[in-house]
Amino acid sequence: MEQLGINLGLLIVQIIAFIIVFLTLNAWVYQPMLNMMETRKQKIAQGLDDARIAADARANAEKDATKILAEAQAEANKVVREATERAAVAGNDVKAAAEAEAAKSRESAMAEAQLERNRILGDLRGQVASLAIAAANKLVGEALDEKKQRALLDEFFSGVKSGKVVVLADADFKGTSAEVTSALPLSKDEEASVKNDVLAKSGAKEINFHVDPTILGGLVIKVGDKVLDGSVAGKLEGLRQSLK
Repeated sequence: MEQLGINLGLLIVQIIAFIIVFLTLNAWVYQPMLNMMETRKQKIAQGLDDARIAADARANAEKDATKILAEAQAEANKVVREATERAAVAGNDVKAAAEAEAAKSRESAMAEAQLERNRILGDLRGQVASLAIAAANKLVGEALDEKKQRALLDEFFSGVKSGKVVVLADADFKGTSAEVTSALPLSKDEEASVKNDVLAKSGAKEINFHVDPTILGGLVIKVGDKVLDGSVAGKLEGLRQSLK
C-alpha cells in the first residue's frame, strides 16, 4: 500500500470518519427529511381526499337542494292551484246563492205585485159595476133592477151564468191541466163554478187562474193545445173580421 502512496492507517481513519459522518447524516438529516417528506406526502394525499370528499358532498348538497327546491315549488304550485280552485268553487257557490236569492226575491216581488194588482182589479170591478148601473139608469131615465143589472155585469166579467161557464156549453176537449184567464179576478163562488165545470168537462186534474184586463170580459180557457176564447175582446175581434 505504501508503494502505491496510500497510507493504510490514514485510509482506515478516513473510512471510519466517512462512516461516522454517513451514519450521522443518515440519522440526523436524511432520515428525518425522508420522514418529513413522507408526512407531507400523506398530508397532501389526505388533503386531496378531503377536497374530493368535500366536492362530492357539495355536489350532493346542491343536488339535494335543487330537488328540495323543485319539490317545494311543486307543492307551492299545488297549494296555490287548490286554493284557486277552492276560491273559484266558493265564488261560484256565492254567485249561485246570490242569483238564487235574487231570483227568489224577484219571484216574491212579482207574486206580491200580482196579488196587489188582482186586489186593485177586484176593487175596480165593483166600481165599474156601480158606474155601469148608474149610467144605465141615467140613459133610461128611471131606476132599473139593480140586482139584475149586477148579475148581468158579473156574467159579463166572469163568463159564468147560473153557475155554468158559458164558453163551455158546447165544448168537447180533454186534458190533464187547464188555464183560465179572466179580465178581472173572479169571486170565490165564480172560481168554484169555473173549476167544477172545467174539471168535469175536460177531466183535468188541476186548474190555474190568471187575470188579463186586455180581454175586457168573459173567459179564455186553455186545455192542452185547445183554446176556447169566450172573451169580449175575442168577440169584438171576430165581429171586426166579419165586417171586413
